[in-house]
Amino acid sequence: MKSPLTLFVALVVSSLLSAEKPNILFIFADDQCYETIGALGHTDIDTPNLDRLANQGTAFTHAYNMGGWHGAICVASRTMINTGRFLWRARDLEPNLAQEISNDRMWSQLMNNAGYETFFTGKWHVKADTGAIFDHVSHVRPGMPGPVFYPEAYDRPIEGRPDPWSPTDPKFEGFWAGGKHWSEVVADNAENFMNITSESDKPFFMYLAFNAPHDPRQAPQEYLDRYPLDRIKVPENFASEYPYTKGANAAEIRDEVLAPYPRTEYAVKVHRREYYAIITHMDDQIGRILDALEASGKSDNTYIFFTADHGLAVGHHGFIGKQNMYEHSLRTPLLVMGPKIPQGKRIDTPVYLQDVMATSLELASVPQPEYVEFKSLIPLIEGKRDEQYDYIYGAYEPDSQRAFIARGFKMIYYPRIDTYRLYNLDIDPMELNDLAGDPKHEGTLMALKSEFAWFKGRMADPLN
Repeated sequence: MKSPLTLFVALVVSSLLSAEKPNILFIFADDQCYETIGALGHTDIDTPNLDRLANQGTAFTHAYNMGGWHGAICVASRTMINTGRFLWRARDLEPNLAQEISNDRMWSQLMNNAGYETFFTGKWHVKADTGAIFDHVSHVRPGMPGPVFYPEAYDRPIEGRPDPWSPTDPKFEGFWAGGKHWSEVVADNAENFMNITSESDKPFFMYLAFNAPHDPRQAPQEYLDRYPLDRIKVPENFASEYPYTKGANAAEIRDEVLAPYPRTEYAVKVHRREYYAIITHMDDQIGRILDALEASGKSDNTYIFFTADHGLAVGHHGFIGKQNMYEHSLRTPLLVMGPKIPQGKRIDTPVYLQDVMATSLELASVPQPEYVEFKSLIPLIEGKRDEQYDYIYGAYEPDSQRAFIARGFKMIYYPRIDTYRLYNLDIDPMELNDLAGDPKHEGTLMALKSEFAWFKGRMADPLN
């Protein structure tokens, strides 16, 4: 048995070590595409508080999610970030997360074991009990607000007909369920915890997860009023219908029936209006969180991460959702701000959004466990390396879609119809010009096919 003096010394040392560690504030959105940050050149949308993070910190302009094993891409994304595993190993691990918890392997547990007081609020969507892995938990939300299908919210709007859906009407509940918009509740909970932790010497790890801007995209009227339809532009790569819907499995996906077929510019503008409004409303709540951090007196020793679990099409390429391999659905914002983070820096190196987990471990002086496959962003931020991964990989379902990115080219493969697409992302970022049938790029396509065939083994890809 340890003597009282030994225990006292151990507690003092632990307290001193904890006090030296920086705080980690992780802010997570749902369904937010990379092209929704005003400071990064996307001036169609108002995001003053995310702009604040981008301008006072570093932005990763090419942050990717690997995809998902079923329509709820967020499940895969969140399982990856909380376990540190790549896509298919995360899928295989998902039924056994109780074992991960018992072994103290989840992200929050690693932080807690390093002396952090941990807090969670908002959307979880991981098959693990938040109460078992966070010190404090408030308002755990499901994958989306309300039922999976709102009859009034689907196959709409149709120009010239009354719209059965209203994003501001509380009778539909959704984000309004409980009497207060869920994004505002996340900010309330964050402010409350900031007040508590301001009195503590322990460093904190806060995991704040908005359901916004996932559908049903509901926001107060004042936010919708900021986006009249004449302010909204359809994407440059708008299409009335995607030509390979069978290969993309699009007709079977819930997200894709939100808007009517064929897609119209009017319907896409209405959906983008509601998308922008709920993002701007969330941005104001993020402003409240940043202000609360300042008021707590701990902002000078806090690293802030903002990202989303994947992107969203909302009219690109004829898609509405995220179950595809195009940039608008694979890529998310990724902003990092903190004491040693360069201000206004932009890093174009392709990374995975789940690299946030490994980054937080490095900042917390936690040795990265061997099972964590993602990489810290710190060497890129400090200029100690130029590349993060040899290849960027994406997948949807075991046999539906694949993406493989190398040397500025992206290959998309639809196994069910044995169809390839090829894009030069450096000169064609909107992925408008398919090069798969161009003899000039036959060698590029063959090289990517060969590399992908080798690489998918490393990814534990179930595709034959």
